[in-house]
Amino acid sequence: MTETTTRRPNIVFVITDQQRYDTINALGADHVDTPHLDRLVREGTSFTRTYVSAPSCSPSRSSLFTGLYPHSLGVLRNEDLWRHSWVERLADSGYRCVNVGKMHTHPWETSLGFHERTVVENKDRDHPNVPFFHDQWDKALWSHGLTKPTRTVHRQKADYAERLGAFEWELPDELHSDNFVAAHARWWLDSYPGTEPFFLQIGFPGPHPPYDPVSRHLDAYRDRDVPLPVSSREDLDAQPEALKQLRDHHEHNDHDSIVHQVEPTAEQSRRQRRHYLANVTQIDEQLGLLIEALERRGVLDDTVIVFTSDHGDCLGDHGHSQKWTMYDPSVRVPAIVWGPGAGIAARQIDGLTAMMDLGPTVLELAGLEVPGWMEAQSLLPALQGHQWVGREVVFSEHARDMILTGTELMTMARDSRWKYVEFVDSEEGQLFDLDADLDETRTLWNAPPDSEAGLARERLRLEVSRWRARSALHTADFGREYR
Repeated sequence: MTETTTRRPNIVFVITDQQRYDTINALGADHVDTPHLDRLVREGTSFTRTYVSAPSCSPSRSSLFTGLYPHSLGVLRNEDLWRHSWVERLADSGYRCVNVGKMHTHPWETSLGFHERTVVENKDRDHPNVPFFHDQWDKALWSHGLTKPTRTVHRQKADYAERLGAFEWELPDELHSDNFVAAHARWWLDSYPGTEPFFLQIGFPGPHPPYDPVSRHLDAYRDRDVPLPVSSREDLDAQPEALKQLRDHHEHNDHDSIVHQVEPTAEQSRRQRRHYLANVTQIDEQLGLLIEALERRGVLDDTVIVFTSDHGDCLGDHGHSQKWTMYDPSVRVPAIVWGPGAGIAARQIDGLTAMMDLGPTVLELAGLEVPGWMEAQSLLPALQGHQWVGREVVFSEHARDMILTGTELMTMARDSRWKYVEFVDSEEGQLFDLDADLDETRTLWNAPPDSEAGLARERLRLEVSRWRARSALHTADFGREYR
């Protein structure tokens, strides 16, 4: 190992599943307890307006780990094939690359450049349309003689249809998926004998539903006042047909143990959100234990910690369940980079950020060149305290799948003021003036062409067209390298 290699930082890349942006106390969410994330915020760089490339798992994660938009890579829905990532470059350069937890690759156990993988996927795959697969957590539960609490198990509860996916974890605490993943990551940190720099990707399955915190974390939230969903009849009625079909689909299918209700009672919504936030606090505790493991190994000062999520969760906002929409609770996520020992500044940045920009940032932190075909942009200047204004426009997209059935392709473009959402097979869309309507409750899609809103609509429509055209040119070398 060269002297240069030994000076490169270890990188711990933590990705939660379905954690919305407003779930960190230090960033203004005073209804949730996140002391360890709060430390990362205080001592690291937080990007407070970060948007995912797609509002579901595989498209978002594959975009992050390639630096390409879903349409460039061809991964526009879950279970689309993706086999390559920039992790291969880290491994080739001398990093020990390890994944523990969820990545949502397809095939699930493809190496993607990792030397080791402990694969843990969704909490609840017990559905006839989801390919059969036993992951490492399934095997651990089976080895203990326990039945995984999937929707088939939860359906046996008398109030199943009323709970909106909120259930208390009833098996041993250490076998909860988030605790199981974090424990395996700590085990690796405590036992791996190598001294080369490492890239440790930790994929927490939560707070994705079922919302299933252990009792001691739920206890802190049982009577807590939490924000209720943002929704109104006017909001629901004005939504495009594709989103109305999505709401209907959720009402008639119990995805991830949720029997969705468009207009739940206030108490049902509070219970769902309390369980969800207790899941977030449980993950935060595990993050603290991971930091302790880095201290035990003696490498904390030589480590950069990256924290983000693959997409958010509407939790009833706008009458929607989970993701698959372009509302902020679905497409906006936390993004924090911590590493005082690596010279990372302590600051909060409000400029628009694409979550996939964390990919080339990792490469540059590791001293590697960013491929010219990447559409993601490194955030390293921002981490080093330089002036950084962010992107002018961020984009997100999602194709028809077995849940988003009402459109062939949905696309979002968002600038500093306006959010534009189009459906490729419909004249309907959404346009929100976020300066005046931060909660996205009043669409201005039908504004007159010569009005301020109408001009913004046409400008962002053109931005989407140019974005896709530039992708075809910019990413051609990726195809030559990997096809």
